[in-house]
Amino acid sequence: ELVECVKKDFGSIDILVHSLANGPEVSKPLLETSRNGYLAALSASSYSYISLLKHFLPIMNPGGASISLTYIASERIIPGYGGGMSSAKAALESDTRVLAFEAGRKHKVRVNAISAEYYNTALSLLRIHSATYITLSHIFAPKNISGPLRSRAAKAIGFIDMMIDYSLANAPLQKELSAEEVGNAAAFLASPLSSAITGAVVYVDNGLNAMGVGVDSPIFENLDIPKDN
Repeated sequence: ELVECVKKDFGSIDILVHSLANGPEVSKPLLETSRNGYLAALSASSYSYISLLKHFLPIMNPGGASISLTYIASERIIPGYGGGMSSAKAALESDTRVLAFEAGRKHKVRVNAISAEYYNTALSLLRIHSATYITLSHIFAPKNISGPLRSRAAKAIGFIDMMIDYSLANAPLQKELSAEEVGNAAAFLASPLSSAITGAVVYVDNGLNAMGVGVDSPIFENLDIPKDN
């Protein structure tokens, strides 16, 4: 029904953005997550992308691009990010690679993912405005956007401020990540400038993914670690 509405309004589209995730038991450790909670997280957060792309591909133009939003918990331990959500993000990234192959071969559509630190999801996606597109963010996002880094999904986890502080203290670039920066990366992946990029997970996190340790640990207090004053 949604596809038919878009087809009626636009005919065909160039850009598809998946910005939907939900884990009803996200606050529970994985060992305490129920089967239903785990499967619900995968269904809403990863399978929803497969279904979305499957239904929209017939009206996507060759050379088009599809983008999803993931998180580094897919490959690193983030205590507190439970309920199967880390598994769901890992599945989303694996699916991104397989979908890139299938959508590329059958429809000449590119498929990539953005892995960002906490930011405002809805606002960032509004930066993609260079072609006809549809995004789940427009359907589910709240009308009142609060704060440059505090997305609605991140608030549900419960430790958003702590994670923002951690990123500021440990990322190579010591600055807040803005919605505009994430949106700019999405605009690049949706544009012809990235015409040879598909099946990729692009990190937009001030370089935090590259760090092996938290340099704000007391263990490193005697080291001369550069800081942004």
